[in-house]
Amino acid sequence: MSERTFVAERIDESVLSGIANKLAGAVAEGGVIHLVGPLGAGKTTFARSLLTQLGVGSRVKSPTYSLIESYTVGALGVQHLDLYRIADAEEVEWLGLRDFAEPQLWLIEWPDRARGAIPKPDLVVALAHAGMVRDAHLDAVTPRGSAWLESLSSAS
Repeated sequence: MSERTFVAERIDESVLSGIANKLAGAVAEGGVIHLVGPLGAGKTTFARSLLTQLGVGSRVKSPTYSLIESYTVGALGVQHLDLYRIADAEEVEWLGLRDFAEPQLWLIEWPDRARGAIPKPDLVVALAHAGMVRDAHLDAVTPRGSAWLESLSSAS
């Protein structure tokens, strides 16, 4: 039976980064990760750790103001979006998301702001504050997402 959920509660930033680092090997073929949670919950920290582990050699910047930051790791294109400032899903159209050739890894913060205009997730990473630490719930939406979580669960 495939894994559908991975939960880590009351974790600090280093543990969150470790989870992202372990997941990096599984997502190297591309797919879609939606990152959800309130401001400061660790969405960009998770994305930055995952991208660094994948081998992004340049500085991994937050796309808060640019809305999208693009990277290339071997043959894989990576698109990191932060849609916090999007008021309507139609605003995403000008980003030209349909123009990106496969394979792509999509890391999308604040996906609820652009439902229907962005790729559907393979995995949803939900982060929440828990005092000085945070909770992380990773939920697989597709068989690809389930395979990622199985890989994460079996990583040492």
